[in-house]
Amino acid sequence: MNTVYTNIGHTSTGHTGTGAVNNAPVLRVENLSLGYTRHHTDGRTSKVAVLRDVSLQIHKGEVIGLVGESGCGKSTLALALLGFLRGGGEVLGGKVRYGKTSLFDLPDADLAALRGGDIALIPQNAGQSLTPTMKLGAQLAEALKLHSDLPQGQYRARAIELLTLVRLPSPEQLLERYPHQLSGGQQQRVAIAMALAGEPDVLLLDEPTTGLDVTTQAHILELLRELRQRLGTTMVFVSHDLGVIARISDRIAVMYAGELIELGSCAEILRSPAHPYTRGLLAAIPRLASGMLPAALPGYPPAVGARHQGCAFAARCSHVSPDCQERTPDQTALGTRQVRCNLPAPQLRQPLQLEGVPVPEVTVGEPLLSLDQVAVSYQQQSLWQKLRGQPESTATVDGIELSLKRGETLALVGESGSGKSTIMRSICGINPPRRGHIQLDDQPLNLPVEKRDAVLKRRVQMIFQNPDASLNPRHTIAEILAQPLKLYFGLTGAACRAKAAELLAQVRLGEHYLDRLPAQLSGGEKQRVAIARTFAGEPDLILCDEVTSALDVSVQAAVLQLLKQLQAERGVAYLFIAHDLAVVQAIADRVAVLYQGRLCEEGETRDLFAAPWHPYTETLLDAVLQPDPDHNPKLHSDDAAESQPPAQGCPFQNRCPRKLGSQCDNELPDWQQIRGKRLRCHIPARQLIGLQRV
Repeated sequence: MNTVYTNIGHTSTGHTGTGAVNNAPVLRVENLSLGYTRHHTDGRTSKVAVLRDVSLQIHKGEVIGLVGESGCGKSTLALALLGFLRGGGEVLGGKVRYGKTSLFDLPDADLAALRGGDIALIPQNAGQSLTPTMKLGAQLAEALKLHSDLPQGQYRARAIELLTLVRLPSPEQLLERYPHQLSGGQQQRVAIAMALAGEPDVLLLDEPTTGLDVTTQAHILELLRELRQRLGTTMVFVSHDLGVIARISDRIAVMYAGELIELGSCAEILRSPAHPYTRGLLAAIPRLASGMLPAALPGYPPAVGARHQGCAFAARCSHVSPDCQERTPDQTALGTRQVRCNLPAPQLRQPLQLEGVPVPEVTVGEPLLSLDQVAVSYQQQSLWQKLRGQPESTATVDGIELSLKRGETLALVGESGSGKSTIMRSICGINPPRRGHIQLDDQPLNLPVEKRDAVLKRRVQMIFQNPDASLNPRHTIAEILAQPLKLYFGLTGAACRAKAAELLAQVRLGEHYLDRLPAQLSGGEKQRVAIARTFAGEPDLILCDEVTSALDVSVQAAVLQLLKQLQAERGVAYLFIAHDLAVVQAIADRVAVLYQGRLCEEGETRDLFAAPWHPYTETLLDAVLQPDPDHNPKLHSDDAAESQPPAQGCPFQNRCPRKLGSQCDNELPDWQQIRGKRLRCHIPARQLIGLQRV
């Protein structure tokens, strides 16, 4: 095998200019249909297709993006490129070829040797794919043992090379660490290094940047672009984030209901999408420059494996005709792209019109929540340490001063580890503050949640990021909604069920959902149930912790619209955490920017995003990706992002591109307030007025 530093040396033809593409297909998907056998109660069996008649060629050095809503088949197709079928799955027709080798015809031993060697997978959650009880050096050595010809004595040196290749600092020290001692971005880089251990020809990447903050995501994508250019590696990139796809891909394959419905160059798909579904996906993306909510696609995709007559998208398409209801569209050529649609070519070539949804008018009322000099720490001093006079450890967050009015949405933004969730956990009583005061109206919130009375608990509710983890899988939706109704209002029986049905109607779900289990709902439906349960307590304040980050763009748009509509109707206040700054632009009235547990800027969303004053806010906004192949994010150094804040001076001094010198080293900046915004920086705010971004 060649060393990973070998430059393959092909000429780049991709739109990104980052890699090598030639005309030799590395992978060929030929009329592939995958599914499973359904056993009926009367003894009959039938075949149920999950992928239907998919054909695709992937060339050497090419990056192809697979996009579509949850359940559309993109991950199933990506795993098929490894010769892998989910439990109970079977090949109903077609082939997957790596070179001349048919993957599904290989013996198990040969297929196991190919996986991780010639074709490697980088999973979505690196934290779950790394063994928590093994040091990183041992895990990299295991990958090298399985997928390289190196003698054991060279494993350590090779592991250091791999960690250096993915731009991890101090690789010798990292080999002695466990996964939990690394940040999410560092864990993802280790996962990439392990995938490169066998010097694969093909990398399959399944949502590798989902859950990462905006700057970490941008740096990971830049790393992948560099690796693609350096190694000539072919990549298949699965994502529902079209900004990510625009940054990394040469071509885009759009999936819907197990079918490949549009295939073309990145520029063609994103600038002039042909299929109505692709147009709907692009319209559902929140954009920094927009003052409106994104438009959600109507309805839901068909259930995985569901049979349908005619076009699978017909029930949701605004251009549907009787022909669409009866005739399954063929894959036809439209210039240099392939489209599966019954619409005539002139209609498919219509220019894309992006129209958002007006933000509902919300009445902002009196002050509701206030935080005064709040400090929170996960390390509490023992009595013995206090008696000995030992100083307290540095607080995780410190000096937090925030306020929130009724009917208002305040977003907390910043990189992972900036303290956003810590502040939220303190407000809801999971981790009370070390010092300072939190108040809801005139009621103190410094008490832990178990010491709060029922009224205070009811007034502060939370919507979690992952509804799968917050909804009891053994309870029906009626039982889930009944819990807060019984606890806070004493409702039982028919009255409780009627109120639960009313709550579902408010989140646009029918009464028939009451008797379903969470597993019988889509991701968007489960998040709506979680929202209904939160509103069941008639709260004044709702804490929203990354409530849309696990959702695809169309469901995300619908949930954002729902939250704003409910806010307009109920007058609740939201404290909103999100990594996606375009989502923040769509829903938040004000934004507070956090860096390593310290506030650095606050102001109205539109003003702050249009003209960020603090260098850190500028760093975040520069890294935002857009669904535009010509957009190049401006990346600033993240070398000091994982380190502890300095003991004195400005917390951002080690990364600041406009550092003033000793003043930033030694003096904590004071707050400056001007034109409705405030920032904590030594640069005079008046020098920054007039800077405009969007």
